[in-house]
Amino acid sequence: METLRIGLVGTGMIGRTHIERINNKLSGARVVACADINADFCKKVAAQYGIKAFEDGETMIADPEIDAVIVTTLDQAHEQFVTAAIHAGKYVFCEKPLAPTAADCRRIMEEEIKGGKKLVQVGFMRRYDPGYRQLKEAIDNRTYGEPLLLHCRHRNPEVDGNWNNSSAVENSMVHEMDVLRWLLGENYVSAEVRYGKTTRRADGFHDPQIMILTTESGVRIDVESFVCNGHCYDVQCEVVCEDAILNLPQPANIEVVADAVRGRAIDRSWSTRFVEAYNVEFQEWINACKEGRVDGPTAWDGYACQVVASAASLARDTQEIQKVTYDEMPDFYK
Repeated sequence: METLRIGLVGTGMIGRTHIERINNKLSGARVVACADINADFCKKVAAQYGIKAFEDGETMIADPEIDAVIVTTLDQAHEQFVTAAIHAGKYVFCEKPLAPTAADCRRIMEEEIKGGKKLVQVGFMRRYDPGYRQLKEAIDNRTYGEPLLLHCRHRNPEVDGNWNNSSAVENSMVHEMDVLRWLLGENYVSAEVRYGKTTRRADGFHDPQIMILTTESGVRIDVESFVCNGHCYDVQCEVVCEDAILNLPQPANIEVVADAVRGRAIDRSWSTRFVEAYNVEFQEWINACKEGRVDGPTAWDGYACQVVASAASLARDTQEIQKVTYDEMPDFYK
């Protein structure tokens, strides 16, 4: 097909940025329709971008004028619309998480397997960041020997009023759960979450929190989540290998002289830090859809992430180490 015609379900901020990205920056596709539970707002968004509005997401997905689907709704609705796309035989990109629980993800996999074709991709955009891809190449090639330890940071200046004590694991560190599993090429066997001394900026929840993961081969990973630091968005990944220390490269930013300090500007949110990763992610998804395949994180990857998130959440609540136990991977995803 010359142009992939996309229908988007969920017209919140992330959904609208994807419409702008695909229709104004990328090639080979166009978002031609949108749907949202808030019908009036959906119509306003559709008018803003010159696309068609649907009051019902499933009706939009079934429309023959739609070739592929993007799901950016609230997490609780992901399963409904991803499953609808599977039943319609259409490729579907679902922002993380694939679904709120591992059981929900398992049902999605069952429907995809029943249909006999991989159609689902999950929006773990860090796999598309140039820096993480450099780390992946070095680790895969064992250029510097075996990876032994990973030290990671995930920091935000602030969070909105919907944030609670569970969010650090379930909304923040899930990115590390996926991208580090991808970097190392192996699953986790245990998860632990501990609290640091809580900042004055945290309102009713513990911040920072520290997650410790152990992989099948014994690699130990620590991830700091500090979401109310008040000053920056900062994502770091240090890989301690046998023969070298590998650090995630930072985006090129201007040098700033201000307040008697000379230094490099840094990002204040994910929307600028990972903008290139999102662009690459969606361009590769568009290209793959048009060629009839899924290249990115699959429904199995979405399930695997929720298994780890569940164990880490239990570890946080009990303040005890928890085992991570996956179902056997279906041959369909191997």
